[in-house]
Amino acid sequence: MNPLNWSFPVAVTWLILFGIILARAGGTFLLGRLARSGMRKIERVDRIMSGPKYRRAEAMIERYGAPVIAVSFLMIGVQTVLNLAAGTTGMSYRRYLPALAVGGAMWATIYSTVGLIGFKALAAGYQAAPGLTVGLAVCFALAVAGLVIGLKKPHDSSEVDVGAEAATDSNAKSTRF
Repeated sequence: MNPLNWSFPVAVTWLILFGIILARAGGTFLLGRLARSGMRKIERVDRIMSGPKYRRAEAMIERYGAPVIAVSFLMIGVQTVLNLAAGTTGMSYRRYLPALAVGGAMWATIYSTVGLIGFKALAAGYQAAPGLTVGLAVCFALAVAGLVIGLKKPHDSSEVDVGAEAATDSNAKSTRF
């Protein structure tokens, strides 16, 4: 069921996508609630919930609350883990459901309008010049990968050690006099 082949008006496409996101994100939230109440005994669930990505998501939920859920629908790659974390942290339905509705509406709007147009443009570009389209896609993927790698902070402990040594040396010098 490819959305590019749908002949529905944009409003109907939006409603279908909104229903899909409510079911998917809401289901993930409910899985989080189940995990909170004992499903964590399952090894795979515990492995997911012990990972660093999940821990960061849980910390964001605890710090910012429901707005994180609404904004998560605009970010690729964190939406599912944030909805799961909202369930496991015990976010109330009164706070979660409005955030889900707002975020889901934004997601459905993007994908039913700009998102589908972008896919259609990519398909048209591929039909006209497949080599150029694939080449540009590879360049874009490499640029994103380079950006992600470039933004990662190095975990170099030598800076900390040098600072600690300098502090120790200055303390030792001051006690000599």
